[in-house]
Amino acid sequence: MKRLVIVGAGTGGLMVANFVARDLSREIAHGEISVTLLGDKDEYIYQPGFLYVVFDLMRPAQLIRPIKELLAPGIEFVHDRAVRIDPEGKVVERAGGEALHYDYLVLATGSGLNLQEVPGLSEGGHWFYTLEGALQLRDELRRFQGGRVVLTVGVPHKCPVAPLEFTMMFDEWARVRGIREQTEIVYTYPLGRTHSIPSVAEWAQPELEHRGVRVETFFNMESVEPEKKVVHSLEGTDVAYDVLVAIPPHRGDELGAVSGLAEAGNWYPTDRNRLNLNGRDDIFVLGDATNLPVSKAGSVAHFEAEVLADNLVGLLTEGSPPAYQYNGRAFCFIETGLERATFISFDYLNPPKVPQPTNAVHWFKQTYNRIHWANLKAVM
Repeated sequence: MKRLVIVGAGTGGLMVANFVARDLSREIAHGEISVTLLGDKDEYIYQPGFLYVVFDLMRPAQLIRPIKELLAPGIEFVHDRAVRIDPEGKVVERAGGEALHYDYLVLATGSGLNLQEVPGLSEGGHWFYTLEGALQLRDELRRFQGGRVVLTVGVPHKCPVAPLEFTMMFDEWARVRGIREQTEIVYTYPLGRTHSIPSVAEWAQPELEHRGVRVETFFNMESVEPEKKVVHSLEGTDVAYDVLVAIPPHRGDELGAVSGLAEAGNWYPTDRNRLNLNGRDDIFVLGDATNLPVSKAGSVAHFEAEVLADNLVGLLTEGSPPAYQYNGRAFCFIETGLERATFISFDYLNPPKVPQPTNAVHWFKQTYNRIHWANLKAVM
């Protein structure tokens, strides 16, 4: 029997498992191939929905589904945490049970907040990268009656357009609430422009100016003083705030470091086209866990999962070398208010262009929020 083990039950891990299980349903039923998904949570949370929770546009219950409800037939789900990988023995050690042996391993371990990198941020800031954080920020905004709101950005982080989305959505939210005149919005960014992607920065700069948003570039968040309500930058700039909304820096899961497979930041060194761990033909990586020069976003995990699943089907059934390549494809919606949005689509060779925001794109995003579950199940 050929054994495929997938570590991580987020978007990438679920999609790879489901794509492979649906393509190889006969082989799984006959006991020729096994697909095991190892995840440390038994619920899947739709993270792009956190931003909508902040503005009371979605409820938490709309974002959560039991993982077992999302799996194709034939997949074995193991609710446990991987604590170490032995690549030579082809073993994944678990926290609470027997080790899992594999012929092929997929690492979809994602990334998490690295709050400790910024002293004072945990005590003095808000964020929307966890459900708990989104709910706390939602409650803060429900109480908000005016003042200075500062958006500050750590690197690297998931969803590269999220800083702009929050800023533009908050601007319109404050106008609808009738408190925009009593509110100052400060948008800070680590580079010398408003976004890391040049075409996005060129579009965003006049958008922010038109909305009356104060922009501070070359602002790399260094520390926060909660008592004084001041955020400091590495460049020596200090900005006072009434509400601090942070895009915290992120870091890869500790599993890679413990196993000696990850590099700086706990990111796995990954082949940009074949998605194998560098130097290994039996271990593959996708989603936020890679060190690839692409966005850490759900769409990237989706597109990588399609390529990787096709290659795994060939390996599991024929032992054939990977025939399909990932081209760096990414697609990101950009909410520009409460009812308008735009998007960017790009890959390794083709930079994005930013169309004018429309109501139609916003409603397409809302539709996608609801059909995402079908994508996870690999039925679309």
